[in-house]
Amino acid sequence: MPSPLSVDLRERVVAAVAAGVSCHRAAARFGVSVSSASRWSERFRQEGRVVPKPLGGDHSSHWIEAQADLILSTYEEQPQIFLRELRDRLAEHGVSTSTSGLSRFFHRHRITRKKGRSMQLSRSVRT
Repeated sequence: MPSPLSVDLRERVVAAVAAGVSCHRAAARFGVSVSSASRWSERFRQEGRVVPKPLGGDHSSHWIEAQADLILSTYEEQPQIFLRELRDRLAEHGVSTSTSGLSRFFHRHRITRKKGRSMQLSRSVRT
């Protein structure tokens, strides 16, 4: 992912737009896209700053963490449950999530979900 453009450039574009230059002309003058000039100007009007927002990171784990009690209690009732079955049970309670989201949830809580052997190993052939 490319790095954000400098704060100095953003400030110059916003200052030009604030001085009365259109976003199209300011964008052409400073070599940025019109949408960037527009976004930066709007953000400056609303928030009073033009610094870039942080890149990356987790944006959705707080939704599933809010349901941690329900997830853990459902898991404790049946520890051998598959993630897709757990997802379906949560959907019955109105919680919409994905199997990968549940997998990340268990990883964050350091819960390993290894399946036990349901049958003994074969002694007659190599497995």
